[in-house]
Amino acid sequence: MNHARPLPSFLVQRYKGWRATGYEENQAWYRRLADEGQRPSAMIIACCDSRVAVTSIFGANPGDFFIHRNIASLVPPYEPDGDRHGTSAAIEYAVTALKVAHLIVLGHSKCGGVAGCHAMCSGHAPELEKQSSFVGRWMDILRPGYERVRGHADDEIHSLELQAVIVSLENLMTFPFVKSAVENGALSLHGLWTDIREGGLLQLDAETQAFEPV
Repeated sequence: MNHARPLPSFLVQRYKGWRATGYEENQAWYRRLADEGQRPSAMIIACCDSRVAVTSIFGANPGDFFIHRNIASLVPPYEPDGDRHGTSAAIEYAVTALKVAHLIVLGHSKCGGVAGCHAMCSGHAPELEKQSSFVGRWMDILRPGYERVRGHADDEIHSLELQAVIVSLENLMTFPFVKSAVENGALSLHGLWTDIREGGLLQLDAETQAFEPV
């Protein structure tokens, strides 16, 4: 049985407002996108967190970015096991079909997923340890990052937010088509972290493995 209900009125009003202004004023561009297809220059892997306004941060227009969002912006390692892999599928499509030139992993401050991973790995979130926890099993991706910061950082959760970006970049290079595109110079990887409160943006320096202001 389908349990879908009509949209709440506030969303209907927002849609109508966009249709009458944003769409009408850019109608030719939307039609071109529909007719010619998308040609984004970059893929951005960001967190599901509603506070992370990916398109606003970069002043993006429709068609600029291929965006994939998941819990904590994580990239799992390459696992061609026949199971369902949403993030891996998005990466495959972006790199092999869209042939994006840049692949960006964007972490952020006060990430609930990262905080949950820290609690789980430190033994304070037994509910996430359960095999039935989708969040817990997803955050297992970040366990190597937790081992790196445990006992070695004044602010372990902030350090783990940065490790989430680093671990994801490392895992990206386990995908053969990503590794090949990077080595051929067709694709560049970028690690970013944004501070929601201050509006700051840090980028990972590949040489020093430190995050520096953009």
